[in-house]
Amino acid sequence: MGKLTYSGSLVIDFDDRTLEHLQIVITSKLRRGESFSFAWKDDDAIGDGRTTIWIHPSVSLVYKFHGGRPPIINRAWLDSLAASANSPTGLRVTSEPLA
Repeated sequence: MGKLTYSGSLVIDFDDRTLEHLQIVITSKLRRGESFSFAWKDDDAIGDGRTTIWIHPSVSLVYKFHGGRPPIINRAWLDSLAASANSPTGLRVTSEPLA
C-alpha cells in the first residue's frame, strides 16, 4: 500500500498502482501551474465517507510507494483520470478500466 502525504499532515493510503497513475495526472497539472480539487472515497475503517482536498503548486505532496518497481501504465485510465481532473468537479479516483 502506497501513501500520499498532503501538506505534511494528511496521509492517504492508495495501492501502488493507483498512486502511480494519480502521481502522473497530478504532476502534469502542477507543471502547468493548475490548481484543482481531488476527491476519493474513504476506507470503511475511517468512516466510509469521502474526502476532498485542494491541490495547488505551493502545497507539499509526497508519494511513498510500497513496492520498488513502477507498474505498467494504463493509458486509458490516465486519460480518464486526466479528464476528471480537468472537469469542474476535479480529480476523482475511479476504477481502472480494462486496457
